[in-house]
Amino acid sequence: MFKFEGRTAVISGGAEGIGLSIAKALGEQKMNIVLADIDEKNLLKSTTELESLGIPVLGALLDVADEMQWKSVADKAIEKFGKVHIVVNNAGVGGDSGPIENQETEGWQWALGVNLMGVVYGAKVMTPLIKDHGEGGWILNVSSMAGMGGVPYSGAYTASKAAVVALSESWAAELQDKSIGVSVLCPAFVQTRIYDSERNRPDKYKSENYQIENESSFSKQTKQMVKDGIDVSIVGKRVVEAINHGELYIFTHPNYRQVNQQRFNGIDEAFARSAESPLLKDIVDQKIDML
Repeated sequence: MFKFEGRTAVISGGAEGIGLSIAKALGEQKMNIVLADIDEKNLLKSTTELESLGIPVLGALLDVADEMQWKSVADKAIEKFGKVHIVVNNAGVGGDSGPIENQETEGWQWALGVNLMGVVYGAKVMTPLIKDHGEGGWILNVSSMAGMGGVPYSGAYTASKAAVVALSESWAAELQDKSIGVSVLCPAFVQTRIYDSERNRPDKYKSENYQIENESSFSKQTKQMVKDGIDVSIVGKRVVEAINHGELYIFTHPNYRQVNQQRFNGIDEAFARSAESPLLKDIVDQKIDML
């Protein structure tokens, strides 16, 4: 089992929702917590809440799409707690929704900047710190069930979350002999404010024609499903449970297994059809040389 007590976790998007849930769950395991978030007001509130629970905590402002800000958070974490053992790349936005032809470049840049590059920068900056002390550690990337299969009208969100799953698989193989575990959390609907991501949308990600339009029927339906989702406190506890079991994929909604099984079956059937193609007969039984 992973040793939590006395170690330090850095959590992006930690001021509320899933990030705060994970912070509380890791705090219950007697970890030091670095809460990093773009929302200064929420950050102060959540830091105070953790302090009241007796959890050693440091609050730090962070725009995850800015690598230099990650480095600043790392410096503050080391100054306060000495070492970093876990990085939780949680910060994320819902991004724009709507038909393909209505997607603005700025909306794509926003979703990819936060949901994907925020994860990249978090791992890039924190992994060397975890390697340095040699005590082992963990990288937890927060994706979504959307990362396990496409969601209509949510291209940017789905693409960014699918990339996080693939990155996590890649890093797990890369770090398996470095005593650094990797997990990717793929929740379905959880009671958070992901549907209200616009509140933290920087001006640089707004196009000249940008405006918050009336919610589409798709957006309204998604918002209601989020509100009807599982209690966010469950997610943090599930993360602790999964890390203790060394799980790469962390799921919070077992009822989605059938949906994913349909996708896996479709992929397997596609491989079977390719094996029957006369164009590919020479490589059907070719040995795969892995790196």
